[in-house]
Amino acid sequence: MSALGLAWEQLRFERRLFWRNPSAAFFNFFLPLLLLLLIASVFAGEAKELEVLIPGIAGMSVMATTFNAFSFNLTFLREEGILKRVRGTPIPTGSYLAGVIGSAVVNAFVTVGLVVLIGHLLYGVEWPREPLTLVLFTGLGVVSFAALGIAFSQAIPNVDSAPAYSNAVFLPVIFISGVFYSADDLPPVLEGIARALPLKHVIDGLSAGIVGASVDTGVAAGVIAAWAILGIALSARFFRWH
Repeated sequence: MSALGLAWEQLRFERRLFWRNPSAAFFNFFLPLLLLLLIASVFAGEAKELEVLIPGIAGMSVMATTFNAFSFNLTFLREEGILKRVRGTPIPTGSYLAGVIGSAVVNAFVTVGLVVLIGHLLYGVEWPREPLTLVLFTGLGVVSFAALGIAFSQAIPNVDSAPAYSNAVFLPVIFISGVFYSADDLPPVLEGIARALPLKHVIDGLSAGIVGASVDTGVAAGVIAAWAILGIALSARFFRWH
C-alpha cells in the first residue's frame, strides 16, 4: 500500500478511536457546541451579541479540537509508549502523522460548520457572507494551533498533568481573545496580550467570513501564519517519540 493509502487507513483508525473515547469526544467536540447553546440562548434576539458569540465559539472550537487535543493526546501516546511502538512499525512516519493530524482537521471543520449551522437555524444569524474567508481562517487556525499543540505536548512532563497544562493555556486565552464578548472592551494591557496571540486573529478572520465584520484580514492572517511557523519549528526541534 502507498504512503497515501496508509495515511488514509490511519485517518480512519483515528476517527474510530476518537468516537470510542466519550470524554475526548465531549471536551474536544461537543463542549463548544454546548457552550454555544447555553450562552446564545441568553442573548437570543440580540443580533449584535450573537454576531460576536458565533465567530468566538467557532474560533474556540478550532483551538479545542487541535491545540487541546494534540497537547493531551500526544502526551498520553508518548508516556504510554505507544508512539515508540508506532515508530518501530513499517508505517511511514509521515503517513502516521498525516492520519493523526487529519483527524483533528476533520473535527475542527465539522465543529465550525455545526456552530455556523446552529447559529443560523436557531438564532437567526445569516449564512456566512464570505465563505472563502471562513474556510481560509479555519484552515490557518487548524495549522497554527495543531503545530502549537504538538510543540506544547513536549513541555508536558506526564499524562496526569496534561489536562492542567492544557487548560492553563486554553482557559486564559479564550477569556481574553473575544470568545464570549468583544476583545475591544478589555483593559489595554489584556487587549495587547490578546492581539499578540493567534486566537484573537482567528476569531477576527472567522467574524469577517461569517458576519462580514470589518477587520484587516491580511494582518490577522499574517499573525496566525507567524504562530504556525513558530509551532512547526518548535515541533520539528523538540518532538520526541519516547
